[in-house]
Amino acid sequence: MVAHAPATSMEPLSARIPSDLYLWLAQLQVEGATTNSDKLRVLLGQLKRQHDGELDYVAAHAWARDLMRRLRESLVRTEGRTGKQSEVVNLLLDHLTSTLALVVSQAPASEGDATKFEEALVRRAFALCETLLRQGTTPSAAAYDPTVVRRLMAPTIELVMNLQTSKGS
Repeated sequence: MVAHAPATSMEPLSARIPSDLYLWLAQLQVEGATTNSDKLRVLLGQLKRQHDGELDYVAAHAWARDLMRRLRESLVRTEGRTGKQSEVVNLLLDHLTSTLALVVSQAPASEGDATKFEEALVRRAFALCETLLRQGTTPSAAAYDPTVVRRLMAPTIELVMNLQTSKGS
């Protein structure tokens, strides 16, 4: 005999919301939901998982990408109009998405878990540094402003040089 989990019962919810929120909800694209009721169920379920810390890395990554969707779409429209794109911005957004997903999906239960989380977070931060430094190896970065990386990396290079000098002492 197989035990089945009890089916989730549905409870009615009635609320009055401002018309601008209603129009926003009606136009919002929510995967797997077409009606406002469906959308509310999906969104409340997602909010509950976030609140309860139940988002795994993959779900958190999808959520973070969704948060940045408007920005990414705007950049794609700009690229379509101008023919210009920024590899630097795209790489930064990818790193930010992954870092946010890492942070949101974690709830270390022990010192060992916290140590693993710290390792992953520091690794991600240094990967971002490497990405930017790689863009700075040429006079012109693949960016909207080709000089942005070289102009802003001087303090970081100075720190690295000081670290290297103090290491040799």
